[in-house]
Amino acid sequence: MPKKIKAVVKLAIQAGMANPAPPVGTALGPQGIKIMDFCTEFNEKTKDMKGSLIPSIITIYEDRTFDFIIKKPPVSDMIKKITGISKGSATTGREKAGKITKAQIEKVASDKLVDLNTSDLEAAKRMVAGTAKSMGLEIVD
Repeated sequence: MPKKIKAVVKLAIQAGMANPAPPVGTALGPQGIKIMDFCTEFNEKTKDMKGSLIPSIITIYEDRTFDFIIKKPPVSDMIKKITGISKGSATTGREKAGKITKAQIEKVASDKLVDLNTSDLEAAKRMVAGTAKSMGLEIVD
């Protein structure tokens, strides 16, 4: 018989840096699970992704056990890493934050494809290109 689910919590935490302080403690504490167990397990799974913001979905069961799924970093985070910019443009459309090539867009799209709501690489590339444009990046060949 499957375990009964008590709650599902979504968090975005820096890879390898989960600790009982907010936001982890305030999200998981009321659910009654051992926060340090989650933190050590999360840090162990994400230790090779240091510097990335990792979205995770934590399923908490009635018997106070938990499972969690880690996803790929957000597209904007991946774009910032691949282009080497620190942040997007404050005034999109008027000010350019940098440039991104179509090859870089394709790499980000193929890496993030498993988490997107499409299985078509062309659609994923259009999603990534839209995020890049909203960040103030110029798309070049």
